[in-house]
Amino acid sequence: MTEPTDSTPLARPRRRRVIQAAALTAGAVALPLTAAGGTATAAPAPQFLHGVASGDPLPDGILLWTRVTPAPEAVPGSGAGPDTDVRWELATDRNFTTIAASGTVTASAASDHTVKADVRGLRADTAYWYRFTAGGATSPVGRTRTAPPADAHVPHLRLGVASCANWEAGYFSAYRHLAARGDLDAFLFLGDYIYEYKTGEFCARGTVVRPHAPAHEILDLADYRTRHGRYKTDPDLQALHAAVPTIAIWDDHEFANDAWSGGAQNHTPGTEGNWTDRVAAAKQAYFEWMPVRPSIAGTTYRRLRYGKLADLHLLDLRSYRSQQAKVGSGDIDSADRTMTGRAQLDWLKSGLAASDTTWRLIGNEVMISPVAFLSLPDYLLRPLAQLLGLPSEGLAVNPDQWDGYTHDRRELLGHLKANAIGNTVFLTGDIHSAWASDVPYEAATYPGSGSAAVEFTVTSVTSDNVDDFLKVAPHTLSLLAVGAIEAANPHIKWVDLDSHGYGVLDVTPDQVQMDYYVLSDRTRQDATTQWARSYRSRTGTQQVERVWSPVR
Repeated sequence: MTEPTDSTPLARPRRRRVIQAAALTAGAVALPLTAAGGTATAAPAPQFLHGVASGDPLPDGILLWTRVTPAPEAVPGSGAGPDTDVRWELATDRNFTTIAASGTVTASAASDHTVKADVRGLRADTAYWYRFTAGGATSPVGRTRTAPPADAHVPHLRLGVASCANWEAGYFSAYRHLAARGDLDAFLFLGDYIYEYKTGEFCARGTVVRPHAPAHEILDLADYRTRHGRYKTDPDLQALHAAVPTIAIWDDHEFANDAWSGGAQNHTPGTEGNWTDRVAAAKQAYFEWMPVRPSIAGTTYRRLRYGKLADLHLLDLRSYRSQQAKVGSGDIDSADRTMTGRAQLDWLKSGLAASDTTWRLIGNEVMISPVAFLSLPDYLLRPLAQLLGLPSEGLAVNPDQWDGYTHDRRELLGHLKANAIGNTVFLTGDIHSAWASDVPYEAATYPGSGSAAVEFTVTSVTSDNVDDFLKVAPHTLSLLAVGAIEAANPHIKWVDLDSHGYGVLDVTPDQVQMDYYVLSDRTRQDATTQWARSYRSRTGTQQVERVWSPVR
């Protein structure tokens, strides 16, 4: 069988490249993987133990990433190990017979021996293979793809979508299944790529499936580097990063739970140091270890484009936000408080108004759809409150979501209405549950007041959800909470509070469809996956509707 090169512009990925994806998956796993920092204790130097990745595709460029372990002592976060020259190569074929670009970068302890190459001058909408070499060692091979030209009439875009991957709560089987599809243009990660907790504090129904490194809560640069390093040893994560380019934003757990611009719920200044120092360490480690371009002042808000089909506005809803309001304080509606910060909100509004694509996709950390609640018995209220961040003594809004920052939400949705901006889709993670919703201009008068946009929220890869907090079988007691939520919120068309999994977003000029997939058991490395539900929004409607089969 002759291997296709896919080097012709506008040749979209063939559907279900199972053989190709399986080969990438096999090639992405680097062994051995055992030590606390994610490296082997007596490994020969150098080695590529943390896989390869690409990200942020542009029509003429792609970002390449890897980490080299130049010596056994150079474990993540150690600050040890010599400077090492790392050569990268980008080719139009898997055998690297036609090199499109190459170069050399230096891995040093100053960057935790991670390296990036921001490669430009490439052909648009073209598949490439890439690898790294150092001291005679060769990395796994990755496959990536540049974005289409900005003015191209793109017929199709498909994204794998995930969030909330807690190492201690299970295995990353979701990533393995996404990698094996072979039909994705990119992997969109919506936050909580790592978790900051100490071992045993937040795991699978109170059980540690596999321990964190380091074992304590991460606070300084060495800690954050070590935690990222542990995550990057996961073979399923490595397989997905090697299979498709990644587009990622952060949420709170890349820093600390319920982070805001001046602190976090899970940060105690007296015993855990200065918040500004902790954030600086977390951001440095994130940009070292993730295939992401830092954009504006070291944040993740930025914009990517897929021809005339869709642009993707990626938000940072942690770096600029005001502290979460206390429910009942009256501060939730205050114009003095912000979710986005003035500069980012203006950037988003201007970008949406100037967009000439069919669809406007927004990578959004926390739910923008309003959620009101009816009375629930205490045994359901408490786990739901824990999951959604509600006060346990009574039902209220979630102050960590857009519900806690209604002035910014009102301004943004009003901007969509005033400028007749349609086909806007919020893509959201954070709350370990799956939702399909219209985003109403005014929830109290919906559907009469109309819908400004739609929102697809994906569940967690592994992090606990309602049935886990209750320690009951999925879709049993939680169905009462689902019924209460849907009864009180007619704009919310579907809720799944119990499953773990991922989404696949399919975009065409006619519609956007989210296919929701669930895992059989997050605590098993061999977990299977199955399709659960699908919802779509047809162009011009600003509404979601159920679809009875996934896009193939």
